[in-house]
Amino acid sequence: MQSNVATVDEYLEALPEDRREALQQVRTVILENLDPTFEEGMQYGMVGYYIPHSVYPAGYHCDPKQPLPFAGMASQKQHLSLYLSCVYGSEEERASFVEQWIASGKKLTKSTMGKACIRFKKVEDLPLDLIGKTIKRWTAKKYIALYEGVIKR
Repeated sequence: MQSNVATVDEYLEALPEDRREALQQVRTVILENLDPTFEEGMQYGMVGYYIPHSVYPAGYHCDPKQPLPFAGMASQKQHLSLYLSCVYGSEEERASFVEQWIASGKKLTKSTMGKACIRFKKVEDLPLDLIGKTIKRWTAKKYIALYEGVIKR
């Protein structure tokens, strides 16, 4: 469900306590591992992590007014969602991510993970260490290179 709030704090405060706590834990993992070039803010009605226009002026090719999205998280009607564009943009990264997820012992099904979206009911469903490791692996420069390679295909 898209939100019209202006800040991440407002977004989180508007959630029921259990969802707020779950997304706050995911947020903490992301922020602890995020290249400082990325910024956090509201994007597409959810919490977004993106490369600002000051670093990547072209923005997102689907909507150049938007900064380049990297990750996001949201409270949806039936579940919570985590979006990892870096996993979507690279078959190699995706295969490695799925392999590591399965090795973590956490459940992963076709309904749990789409191309870039991971759906979960509670934070215990996620291998947070893998999510942190995945976020940490991507610098803004490396992500821009992946993104530009994908959109040129």
